[in-house]
Amino acid sequence: MTNLSTSTRLVLASTSPFRKEILKKLGVAFETASPDIDESPLANETPPQLVIRLAEQKARAVADEFPEHLIIGSDQVAVIDNKIIGKPHTHERAVEQLSNASGKTIRFYTGLCLYNSKTDHYESEAVPFDVVFRKLSPSQIEHYLRAEKPYNCAGSFKSEALGISLFEKLVGEDPNTLMGLPLIRLVAMLEKQGLNII
Repeated sequence: MTNLSTSTRLVLASTSPFRKEILKKLGVAFETASPDIDESPLANETPPQLVIRLAEQKARAVADEFPEHLIIGSDQVAVIDNKIIGKPHTHERAVEQLSNASGKTIRFYTGLCLYNSKTDHYESEAVPFDVVFRKLSPSQIEHYLRAEKPYNCAGSFKSEALGISLFEKLVGEDPNTLMGLPLIRLVAMLEKQGLNII
């Protein structure tokens, strides 16, 4: 086994500032790259299938630029009442999303792919994480949205900040999953590639 920081180059195929901050927790050097892919779902594709496919495509999309690297791809969707909910982009849409989530459970699926561009080996999976919402009043929703403006976040909240006040409980193995990068699973994938974080 070799140490990650001295033996290889790691690439995060994402421009997400949240994923970048999460990956920094491992204390290893990495580069970031912007994957340019079509993220539209396919007909009859389940949410887990969607996030796995997109995570794999994101990792492979930057492989020409990084031909001897371990490339991390990730994608996330939120599901409520068996429907995928995306980023709201507007205040009105965010009000609608949080109103629909009130008193319910949202399941997040985070797709994770670790792609070795030198060997063409990859491993991927969809990691679930559940968020149980409190019963929220219209004024609570309005106050939260005005305070945090989470219009570029799936589900209309930022769990790492004031959004935590919207929840009754969180259910999952790794809180990093909710923020977009399942570190526990990633560390296991890296070790399978012969690389230790610690």
